[in-house]
Amino acid sequence: FLMARKTHVKINRKEVILAKLRKSCSCTPQKLKNFVMNFFPVLRWLPKYQCKEYIWGDVMSGLVIGIILVPQAIAYSLLAGLKPIYSLYTSFFANIIYFLMGTSRHVSVGIFSLISLMVGQVVDRELLLAGFDLNDDAPPALGDGSLQNDSLSNTTAFNLTIAGINAECGKECYAIGIATALTFVAGMYQVSSNGDLSSGFVSMYLSESVLDGFATGASLTILTAQVKYLIGIKIPRSQGHGMLIITWINIFRNISQANLCDVITSAICIVVLVTAKELGDRYKHKLKFPLPTELVVIVVATLVSHYGKLNELYASSVSGAIPTGFIPPKVPQFNLMLRVAVDALPLAIVSFVFTVSLSEMFAKKYAYTIRANQEMFAVGFCNIIPSFFHSFATSAALAKTLVKTSTGCQTQVSGVISAMVVLLVLLFLAPLFYSLQKSVLACIIIVSLRGALRKFRDVPARYHVNKVDTFVWVVTVSACALVSTEIGLLVGIVFSMLCIVVRTQRPRTALLGQIQGTNFYEDDFEYENLSTVPKVKIFRFEAPLYYANRNYFLKSLYSLTNLDPNLETARRKKYEKKEKQHLKKGDHRTANGLSIGETTLQLVPKQIDFHALVVDCSSISFLDTTGVNTLKEILKDYKNLNISVLLACCNPSVIDSLKRGGYFGRDFGSMQEMLFYSIHNAVLFAKDQK
Repeated sequence: FLMARKTHVKINRKEVILAKLRKSCSCTPQKLKNFVMNFFPVLRWLPKYQCKEYIWGDVMSGLVIGIILVPQAIAYSLLAGLKPIYSLYTSFFANIIYFLMGTSRHVSVGIFSLISLMVGQVVDRELLLAGFDLNDDAPPALGDGSLQNDSLSNTTAFNLTIAGINAECGKECYAIGIATALTFVAGMYQVSSNGDLSSGFVSMYLSESVLDGFATGASLTILTAQVKYLIGIKIPRSQGHGMLIITWINIFRNISQANLCDVITSAICIVVLVTAKELGDRYKHKLKFPLPTELVVIVVATLVSHYGKLNELYASSVSGAIPTGFIPPKVPQFNLMLRVAVDALPLAIVSFVFTVSLSEMFAKKYAYTIRANQEMFAVGFCNIIPSFFHSFATSAALAKTLVKTSTGCQTQVSGVISAMVVLLVLLFLAPLFYSLQKSVLACIIIVSLRGALRKFRDVPARYHVNKVDTFVWVVTVSACALVSTEIGLLVGIVFSMLCIVVRTQRPRTALLGQIQGTNFYEDDFEYENLSTVPKVKIFRFEAPLYYANRNYFLKSLYSLTNLDPNLETARRKKYEKKEKQHLKKGDHRTANGLSIGETTLQLVPKQIDFHALVVDCSSISFLDTTGVNTLKEILKDYKNLNISVLLACCNPSVIDSLKRGGYFGRDFGSMQEMLFYSIHNAVLFAKDQK
């Protein structure tokens, strides 16, 4: 029997849209208040802040993250191709804005290695196109450390007329101009695409394998870019496709020019950092907060470099002057935005996906909810507003978020504390890092990649769990490392989608047998002791039925049932035609010398051993027009052989598609005899037929 379907009132979309417009356009004091409080969630939770319970954890985690942020900000400036001061600006403004607008209590938003790499690749490309020498890394002369209005111009400044700029602008000025324009456009993409991205329109195509592959491939690129700083050689900066391979070729060509001072420094720093990280991971349950290893290494290395005069005596490359204070805000150049509009799209997507995925992960872990829409606004404005203050793109970072939670973070007040630590460096301490070697910064960056590079150890386990996902990971890693990060991400998404299509093109198919003593049926090939239902074939197709797998559906059905109804019907017609020709000639015996009755037995080469075909539709999630026509086709073809086709376990969507396609006839009168809610009901009906 068929259950009665509920009658749903058809939604008048026009009325719904008009109602939403009326609701959105109306303005009352309460609605205005709700809008402001939703836009700035801090206004909701800060008045309820439980100071005695939360303050210690927030202050402790904020201080620890601030201490970690300073060396990371200086180090990641190498990835972005910018001066360290801009990384500090980025860390400061991102923490303040996310404190005001974010809905996650725990994520740490700021500089992130992958985002810095993507920014740096665009900056390097545009500098090269503008005619600057990318290998001119000489630090500016050490002044008094204060930041004047003309501090953006450097020794390479000249009159430059590019993309509408007609002003005296040096390499550093042009680089930060590109970075801020890129950041502003990425933020605008995130804010303007709020509805689509936050609902998962884009992020749902970024599977875990694609994201892991992207992070690992980008980590290989980051590692490669830092090797020249590790060993102190000067090589041309490679741009475009195949950058990783070209860079390694240049490294080996110039390995004889390695700076012994930088090599020794790098070896010592890596040993210290890795040892401290491993010990920290092993004994983290005994430590109240992580060891500030990066800060200790930077302080010690800076003192050694300064008093040992490593730059003057051994030509070891150093960070150079980091001015104090803030540069006056500046509107990003519109003409530069046009140059980087395409590059900003993958940057916006990656920044959003990492931020929202981390927010959701920690919200689930600590039993609260976030608003994806607001997270998109938050990360968007973390890019838009700081771009006016000489900052570049930001995102949430897993490593710092884990540190925040492990040190007792309760709310985003910890972000304000971290921002204050960065502000202290910006106002007073920045010039002290002048003598810090770039090889030390490269060591910090490389050691921070341990987590992503360890993914290679997981390949055998990943392959054992799912081979297709492993191939997606390998393809994404290879494309990101060997081509470019942006194209690698696109390749990973496309390849992942192709894998899904291929899976649905050739899904599992099976004939089912009955589990003895039950009303359930399973794959006869996979399970033992299943009983075959006499005169009934039960066929399962484990995928949607649509245009791409129609032929595979028919091929599998004919193969498993050992009967192609089209061929059998054609054969019968052929022999019937021959028999009629013999009868017209008055010969009551066929060409084989058999009587007409004997010929009837010969019309079928082998006895058809079933009179009913049950199609298990439980795994068919939808039908397109081709899928409906395919089922209509087999219904007709098997009917010519007096074999009935019964459908079982169809979901409402499939039933509606069959109705619209005319599978049950005009009045649906035959549905009771063609459609069943369980395989067993269909089998019982088939047994009653004969």
